[in-house]
Amino acid sequence: MGQTIFIPREIDAIESRVGASPETVKRLVGLGFEVVVESGAGTSSRIPDAEFAAVGGKIGKAADVAKADVVLKVRRPSEAELKGYKAGAAVLATMDPYGNDAAVAAMAKAGVTAFAMEFMPRITRAQVMDVLSSQANLAGYQAVIDGAAEYDRALPMMMTAAGTVPAAKVFIMGVGVAGLQAIATARRMGAIVTATDVRPAVKEQVASLGAKFLAVEDEEFKAAETAGGYAKEMSKEYQAKQAALTAEHIAKQDIVITTALIPGRPAPKLVSAQMVASMKPGSVLVDLAVERGGNVEGAVAGKIVTTANGAKIVGHLNVPGRVAASASLLYAKNLFAFLETMVDKTSKQIAINRDDELVKATMLTDAGKVVHPNFANAAAAAAADKPKPVVAGHNRGDDPAADGAATKPAKSAAKKPAAKKPAAPKASGKKSSKQGDA
Repeated sequence: MGQTIFIPREIDAIESRVGASPETVKRLVGLGFEVVVESGAGTSSRIPDAEFAAVGGKIGKAADVAKADVVLKVRRPSEAELKGYKAGAAVLATMDPYGNDAAVAAMAKAGVTAFAMEFMPRITRAQVMDVLSSQANLAGYQAVIDGAAEYDRALPMMMTAAGTVPAAKVFIMGVGVAGLQAIATARRMGAIVTATDVRPAVKEQVASLGAKFLAVEDEEFKAAETAGGYAKEMSKEYQAKQAALTAEHIAKQDIVITTALIPGRPAPKLVSAQMVASMKPGSVLVDLAVERGGNVEGAVAGKIVTTANGAKIVGHLNVPGRVAASASLLYAKNLFAFLETMVDKTSKQIAINRDDELVKATMLTDAGKVVHPNFANAAAAAAADKPKPVVAGHNRGDDPAADGAATKPAKSAAKKPAAKKPAAPKASGKKSSKQGDA
């Protein structure tokens, strides 16, 4: 009998994406799975139920998750959702576990095998599974669109009989996947683009896209990249030097887009209130890191703030979801590509190889435990902090409550002759050991 894969409708109010597309549903059905898509799951991504049904998917309801062996989601399941999941189900989603220890523990308690897609290693084999890249690519594009919309002026230089419209100046802070796409998009729209990043490797990439690179290029700058290609957190001294360099530059910009994020840490502050105050009326700052505290001082998650000097700070949440029709197609392909590596083609069953490097890197919970090394120790420490109940006759031999005279029945000790006292602890210790192993 084939296993069941369930595609739920996301319950988060700001989430418009979905974890499957008609293409991936068709391919999953072709692998021998029964695919159930919750009614309305793809509506916000412009995928009607009929398109899923046309490729072999079954349209169901939220309660159908109870029979699912695999759940493909966009966001981490809530505790309320987990109540309907069956133990042992594999859940693939963007889990956002940092700072959400209780939510991670809830998945472990529910007995699901949870995979954090954002932990996918950046290796050649996993490129097609890289949700951070696929979604950041669209976020960078949309950031320029949002910035241009709020700027309410033309971006390219236009020479007309009535006069010349100057090109807008766009400054990109953070040149990862999102930043590179923002540069490319702003350049295509005719803006004059500059960019900065703490990683020296991106300097050539910025130049190749027709933008100018701006950074303090000292010794710390030369070693400011992790083995995984992420930016390191810079020293306070470097941040001060970089801030001084960019402060004057920002004052001349029309649009500033910030994209700097460090995995597991709050977003670094790149633009101070003083820098914002130095900008011209009508200038725009788009903060793509607002969900992690923001790169721009004064940014508010989910809002567009107009400052006293007439600048706008854009803090849209879930920016990839603002182009959900495109984002969902890419995200669904990421999920499918990873899930396909777990399918036994002969039995047409999910067979998770826990020694696979992709599984090791992304598995967050399994068999009732938090197993990812970044979070397992914290979970164990939290459990150790809880006081152990002292129950007569049931404490393990290594439990502090089982040590010393406090664990010995007072009456029994009183009845024993003084000459036989050494034998009493030996017998007591043996009993405790047997009870602890039971």
